[in-house]
Amino acid sequence: MSSFPYELLLMAAIAAFVLFQLYNVLGKKVGRQPEDGVKKPPRIPGAPAAPEPDARPETPVDAATAAAAAGLKARDPSFDAVRFLDGARGAYETIVRAYASGDREALKPLLAPTVLTSFEAGITAREGRGERETVEFVHPPRADLELATAEGDRARAKVLFLAELRSTATSGSGEETVDERRTAELWTFERSIGASDPNWVLTRVEAASA
Repeated sequence: MSSFPYELLLMAAIAAFVLFQLYNVLGKKVGRQPEDGVKKPPRIPGAPAAPEPDARPETPVDAATAAAAAGLKARDPSFDAVRFLDGARGAYETIVRAYASGDREALKPLLAPTVLTSFEAGITAREGRGERETVEFVHPPRADLELATAEGDRARAKVLFLAELRSTATSGSGEETVDERRTAELWTFERSIGASDPNWVLTRVEAASA
């Protein structure tokens, strides 16, 4: 009668132990992982936190806009022509709508005193006739920087606005008239350089050719 193969049992036990150890090692993260490729720099106590990277690409400034802004840029390096035009376009839409609806409170912070007086006179005359008006922009208005300069501590920027408007006028008798028209106007904005209030105000409106 042959003896029981104890050697085989011993080898099987050793093999099982080795496989168990391999599982424990391979089942865990070892070495550098893909998510470890980029690490944030250590935070230095008292130092400002580093800004998160901006995924939005910077809007390029075309040559004509850069040339128009050169005079003010030399006097005020912080002047950003692209950001200014975005703000000017928003102010243009707000002012046009506010004038049409007779919203004096919306106009006050955006207009210089002389322009505000002129706009209020037009609103008052329309109200006296019992007329009302609303305005819609058929397309977003186009804004082109014509010139940006500085005289003393005053920054001045001229913007050509091209727009297509749809206005609905209601007479005192309730009759409505809808009119679509294209407009071309040159608006002049001003502000004080270095002042705590960075807002621009409208100082002049002129008719322009498209």
